[in-house]
Amino acid sequence: MSNLKTLRNHGGQDRAVLELDLDADLRPAFHWNLKQLFVYVVAEYETKRNKLNQVVIWDSIIQSVDDAHVRFSKQSVKYALIDQGSELRNKTITLKLQWDHMPLTGRMYIHERVGSQFTLPAKYVLK
Repeated sequence: MSNLKTLRNHGGQDRAVLELDLDADLRPAFHWNLKQLFVYVVAEYETKRNKLNQVVIWDSIIQSVDDAHVRFSKQSVKYALIDQGSELRNKTITLKLQWDHMPLTGRMYIHERVGSQFTLPAKYVLK
């Protein structure tokens, strides 16, 4: 689901820029009471400072069933994976695809699908 483009320290914070491959058919989520889906990819990892870190690295709003089959390859993420410190190196990252159902009426709810898991390099990488 992802390829690392760069991992570097910038101003005391580790920053990883990734490329994503995604193929998610969300068409079954559409029904008469759905206004739109807010779809996003979350990168999760653990550090000494925080047991759970969750960073949104890509998002999109889908307003029609015609656009609900999301497919792309080697697309740069919208938002870099940035740590509060310098703890990204050698971390295992789990990517999750999540989508919020935004109905015309009634409550919102969230679904998720776990994607891939990978480990970042132990040393900074610049490409």
